[in-house]
Amino acid sequence: MNRATPARESSRVARAAALPALLAPVAVLAARGIGGPAPLPILATLAIYPVLILLILRQRRRTAAVATLFWAASLSVSVIVSTERDPGAMETVVLNGAAYRDEMFAFIRSGEGRESDPALFLPQHLLHLGAFCLLAWVSAGLLGIALGAILVAYMSYYVGSLAAAGGAPAVALAFGWPPWAVLRVVAFVLLGVALSEPLLLAIRRRVETACSDSFPPWRAWYLTAAALLAADALLKLLLAPAWAGLLSPCLAP
Repeated sequence: MNRATPARESSRVARAAALPALLAPVAVLAARGIGGPAPLPILATLAIYPVLILLILRQRRRTAAVATLFWAASLSVSVIVSTERDPGAMETVVLNGAAYRDEMFAFIRSGEGRESDPALFLPQHLLHLGAFCLLAWVSAGLLGIALGAILVAYMSYYVGSLAAAGGAPAVALAFGWPPWAVLRVVAFVLLGVALSEPLLLAIRRRVETACSDSFPPWRAWYLTAAALLAADALLKLLLAPAWAGLLSPCLAP
């Protein structure tokens, strides 16, 4: 009986970790049905946050990161598919979606813009990074997840719109998310999981006075996130102009 307990525990953890990815499409459908830009980040956050708390408090750090990555991927695919089918309906649902789409379409057509200019994209990256880290730290990850949902959603809305433009949908779906943006998402996930823990543990110790959990340090996670963010900026600097050319058939008349 005791030998089966760890296996059952692992099975329960695996099922819990899969749940956010399964709920993300439901969040997108529900947000579209409700309308307006607020429901999507709220519902998407609710799909992942309880599981994130559970896994972190059980010291399942890697599982928490994997669950969050699959949630982000599922959220992205759901927004892309919904947008490709009906860009107009999703425009009112995705915060900053239309503005980012217009910016990226202009960049693809001209090869010039913030996407290829480090003097413009680096300050934006740092702003997003700083806001995300601060929000995650002060809210035990809750507000960081919400901001992450907004960023993933408007990037995905642009990709879906690019596919819906009709020039080369397969190219849009395959390459709309550039590799440097994927690295940034992974880095944000690592930071979000790491920065969620301090406040969660403080609350737990306050509620459970006998709790004396000692979690291992996060140094390797922070270093990995920093390396991914540096690679993100470098790849964007080197490849963004060529990426515009790769995606240009998507907007061909």
